[in-house]
Amino acid sequence: MAGAYLESGDARGTFLGHPKGLFVLFFAEMWERFSYYGMRALLIFYLVQHWMFSDSEAGIIYGAYTALVYITPVIGGYLADRYLGQRKAVTFGALLLTFGHFLMAFEGEGAGQADPAINIFWLALAFIIVGSGFLKANISVIVGQLYTRTDIRRDPAYTIFYMGINLGAALGAIIAGWLGQSYGWSYGFGAAGLGMLLGLVVFVWGKPLLVGRGEANDPARLESKVAGIKFEWLLYALSFATVGLVWILIQNQALVGSLLGIAGAILVAYVLYTAVAKLEPEDRDRIFAAMFLIFGSILFWALFEQAGSSLNLFTDRSVDRTMLGVEVPASVFQSINAIYIVLLAPVFALLWTMLGRKGLEPSAPAKFGLGLIQLGAGFLVLVAGSLAAGSGNLTPVLFIFLIYLLHTTGELCLSPVGLSAMNRLAPAHMASLIMGTWFFASATGNFAAGLIASAVGAEGAGPDRVLDVYSTVGWVAVGVGVGVIVISPLIKKLMHLDTGFAGAGCWRITLGRMRGQRSGTQFRQRDTATIERAGRACLSVHLPGLPFRPHGDHRRDHF
Repeated sequence: MAGAYLESGDARGTFLGHPKGLFVLFFAEMWERFSYYGMRALLIFYLVQHWMFSDSEAGIIYGAYTALVYITPVIGGYLADRYLGQRKAVTFGALLLTFGHFLMAFEGEGAGQADPAINIFWLALAFIIVGSGFLKANISVIVGQLYTRTDIRRDPAYTIFYMGINLGAALGAIIAGWLGQSYGWSYGFGAAGLGMLLGLVVFVWGKPLLVGRGEANDPARLESKVAGIKFEWLLYALSFATVGLVWILIQNQALVGSLLGIAGAILVAYVLYTAVAKLEPEDRDRIFAAMFLIFGSILFWALFEQAGSSLNLFTDRSVDRTMLGVEVPASVFQSINAIYIVLLAPVFALLWTMLGRKGLEPSAPAKFGLGLIQLGAGFLVLVAGSLAAGSGNLTPVLFIFLIYLLHTTGELCLSPVGLSAMNRLAPAHMASLIMGTWFFASATGNFAAGLIASAVGAEGAGPDRVLDVYSTVGWVAVGVGVGVIVISPLIKKLMHLDTGFAGAGCWRITLGRMRGQRSGTQFRQRDTATIERAGRACLSVHLPGLPFRPHGDHRRDHF
């Protein structure tokens, strides 16, 4: 709770109306995203052109890597919440990331997979995966801790923070991608490492401006001894050892897929069992609606994440990348999505608000359907452009900009909407579990993306194979999207977000509970939850531009 802190978030001064600590976090995360997306823009090319993996093998490795990046924050977030605190977790994660990115710059002798230096490459990926687990899960939490729950600056603060994420992503792909493909891998990966080092320096230097946010709940526990070793250092040692486990996993991609499948089945079974056996009918229905959206997101990310793998290779080999007389490296085009996000996110926020005031805003399931349709349309537009160019000719670069545009607008219909829906649908005691399930679905989607990329790059495949697969997945996405829109009214009913709470009705219920409180009636926990839902629905009806976040703030890290 904010009241537990010795100083307010503004105690060390403000900048642009926000605590200075926000801008420490802004630049730290910006440089971390610079390193992550700069490295990711080069990874598929590094696998194929330097280590001599086939397109199919490279796709699987890429998918396993991105899936593990989404899984490890579960561990990092747990250790931060329970023991370390977010600040120490972020610092530790940044150290691992810096080391991992600089290890990526070690190319070896260039003898392909026969080069013993490939083990250093696997180790670099392992450091980056574990480091991401500690940093990604925790730095955004500190943003929220700078503000009280009722501070109207909270949402603008996350907007500023999100801009830093996408600015770093765009710059990383442009600078590291250009250096890596134009001058050598070590230059590109070295630039990513330097960016991460700058992020670490900013975060450590700016500690005083965080005014005690993100510190451990029980510092004495960290100072205690276990087997003669300070508990805090024991946690670091065990986490460091996890790098070895991930080093094994990243080299055995089938094992990653099996673990995802088993863990996913257990997680889904547990959520559904809890919903059926322990929740009241309305809350049970909401969980069913949430699971529907979660499964839909797997398909979306499986196709969306072709950007860094198969689409990246297609751009390199089959697209006319000459712009203003200069041939642009394919990796640089990985910046387009982030640039579109910066430009279009405010537009979509305004659009939903305007439609909400007129009672025309699509429901969350309908937005999911629209996102899938746009995702599929992006692939179909690229296929149409390639076919129009003619067999054997390069695809005009315009169609790369168009596919990223449609994929970005689809993302803006699905990703932030999904995060908000998870927050609104989950009962308070299941909020973290449902949010974790959402991100687990992202990990599953990323691994599935690797499988699709592998199919695209099957042995002997060429541009025609890519277009065939893109045409198929494009029509599948459009078809599923239309189906989601058709059944969206049913899913909306399961959400129970407007049942008995909209307009005057919601105020009657809320006021009725308040009268009961005045007369001495004892409230049960579910009555409190009912009031919370009533307030949320009233706000959404009467003040659609004002977000309601009873369980805290979450952001998408495409992060």
